[in-house]
Amino acid sequence: MPRMSKKQRLEMSMFISSKGRIEYNRLCKACVHDCKQSHRAIVIDCPKHTPRSEKSKG
Repeated sequence: MPRMSKKQRLEMSMFISSKGRIEYNRLCKACVHDCKQSHRAIVIDCPKHTPRSEKSKG
């Protein structure tokens, strides 16, 4: 894995884990879309992801 430049590291600082690797939220890991959110995010607001309970209500 190539090293990140200082600029890239600053841009991706929210996504970098304590191990120094880019890490995404557990719901975003399996997602095919490019709107990935950080592993530090608590609330996910993803237009592509809707829980099954909301789909069955409509």
